[in-house]
Amino acid sequence: MTFSFPPAPDCNIKSNQHTTHRLSLAAAILATGLFTACSTTTVPVVPAAPAAALTSPAVAALSAATKTAVDTSTIEGILAGSHRAEANRVRDVYRHPKETLAFFGVKPDSKVIEVYPGGGWYTEVLAPFVRDRGLYVVAFPAASVKGLQNFKDKLATAPALYDKAAIMPFGPTALDIRPQSGADVVLTFRNVHNWIRVGDKASESMVDPFFKSFYNALRPGGVLGVVEHRARPGTTLEQSADSGYMAEAYVIERALAAGFKLDAKSEINSNPKDTKDYKEGVWALPPVLANKEFDRAKYSAIGESDRMTLRFVKP
Repeated sequence: MTFSFPPAPDCNIKSNQHTTHRLSLAAAILATGLFTACSTTTVPVVPAAPAAALTSPAVAALSAATKTAVDTSTIEGILAGSHRAEANRVRDVYRHPKETLAFFGVKPDSKVIEVYPGGGWYTEVLAPFVRDRGLYVVAFPAASVKGLQNFKDKLATAPALYDKAAIMPFGPTALDIRPQSGADVVLTFRNVHNWIRVGDKASESMVDPFFKSFYNALRPGGVLGVVEHRARPGTTLEQSADSGYMAEAYVIERALAAGFKLDAKSEINSNPKDTKDYKEGVWALPPVLANKEFDRAKYSAIGESDRMTLRFVKP
């Protein structure tokens, strides 16, 4: 049996939203029993890397050296760690990871689910931060075979930091991502625009099931943190599907419809330089720079997009 899944986006790359992927569910899922459904159903988890690969002498030695080199007791120490890709580190000035995670209430003992992690930008921060006392799970687009392998390869580069990360397939039919006792925090960064297109048409068919999935995954009092490219007020769904910019009112509306309460907004990730009127939409800006050399200096000076940062709470 096969299931249809949405394209698997990297949050920093304009995804091909006109392709429908199919993947055998059996090939996508490996059960481990870390998660349980709201009933008695066991939700499978894909291991981050084979156990043997993480316990070989060579990897163990590298692992110990990596962990020693990274101070995982604080966000500051992790952000300064040598495990981070330099291309990711230079984005800190736009993404404000320390302030953003503090706003969402992420602590070392938090059970955190990150939905659609892309290439793992926040994985470099979250996985080490909660490794010893909490839980880090990524809900990964189930159809993204190549993307999933790339992500697992990334985890394998620093097993001392990433060995406890778990990967769950997530898509229109694989929506149960609730850990035992519920998650403390569900996070998604620059992804809502990826859920409003099916094929070549704007569609809301995925938005409400996804937000309800996040609601079900959280314990009472748990937090949903959303960072997303912010459109001008009144932007239509069709315009958002083309540009990547979402109306803040729409995102709030759909979260409230799922049962959440809006707890707070933050301007941590705002950018008043972003005029939001580019031919290539949000992808005209860094880090994609879809227009390549055309007006590159102009777009680079603007920086990354203006973003809403919203904190919702499950009552």
